[in-house]
Amino acid sequence: MKSRIVLLLAASLAMPALAADAPASSKPDPAKGQALSTQVCGACHTADGTRGAAANPIIAGQHPEYLVKQLADFKSGKRDNAIMKGFAGTLSAADMRNVAAFYGSKQAKPGTAKNKELYPLGQKIYRGGIAEKNVPACAGCHSPDGAGIPAQYPRLGGQHADYVEAQLGSFRSGQRANSAPMEDIAARMSDREIKAVADYIAGLR
Repeated sequence: MKSRIVLLLAASLAMPALAADAPASSKPDPAKGQALSTQVCGACHTADGTRGAAANPIIAGQHPEYLVKQLADFKSGKRDNAIMKGFAGTLSAADMRNVAAFYGSKQAKPGTAKNKELYPLGQKIYRGGIAEKNVPACAGCHSPDGAGIPAQYPRLGGQHADYVEAQLGSFRSGQRANSAPMEDIAARMSDREIKAVADYIAGLR
């Protein structure tokens, strides 16, 4: 009986320690994410993650799960970018969730396709793929309007064409190696096809 009481007492004393670990699974805090974004992210991605420089992605409205994965990949070096590795390296897992929640809560401003000559080709690739090269339709994973699928595939609609083109090129060359499916798909696309679909994506809404 005495040993049972000792065990129960030990268990009750252990409970506060377990409670201290709770924040790891707590809900993200967009307000904390906003504060971090001002200090760390805003210079390149703007205060709300919307239409900044074309070389940097629009992250307003992006799926938080996707943003967290990319930040973790930058931090670990799985996704190679010296600038982002430096920034992501300063963030804890909780920081990443908070920042992602903040940007994910924003509404991205619509973009436009600009290349009339390549528009039909971009539309064909996005909606129907390239059958002769076994390239699947982008819409299959990223949805017809570019909204993506939360926790699986990122939002693309309205993204800077220059950024999408650069990322597809990086996937094709192997420089960006944190998505095997995208490396495989981009490897079968020409410069012209990449440029066309990137421009088409910029106008999706």
